[in-house]
Amino acid sequence: MSYHFTTTLSSSFDDAIETVTAALKEKGFGVLTTIDVQKAMKEKIDKEINPYTILGSCNPGFAYRALQAENKIGTMLPCNVVVQQLDDGSIEVSAVDPMASMQAIDNPDLGDIAGEVRGMLQDVISGL
Repeated sequence: MSYHFTTTLSSSFDDAIETVTAALKEKGFGVLTTIDVQKAMKEKIDKEINPYTILGSCNPGFAYRALQAENKIGTMLPCNVVVQQLDDGSIEVSAVDPMASMQAIDNPDLGDIAGEVRGMLQDVISGL
């Protein structure tokens, strides 16, 4: 099982961030964190990488349900979405597959929730 859903966009990096954020919002996800990995690599270890941003996305209703089903699930939240510029200049967007993440947890209620979130994230990625 793959652990992510991925698509490629032909837009600028900044436009891709805006497009992805808007698509997530349409499905009820907010972006809780934005991590500029390119900037962090330069500042922390003086290494250059292509633009690479992690969007920590969360659907509050589903997060609440997951926390009720499994109180340690916060160790696997939020649902990360990566926007990165490839060497050829194209933009790749990848979202975590929550079903792959949740396989390690023996809780059928959580599996049902992860399945619903999986469908929503697949819709986000396929709709870009």
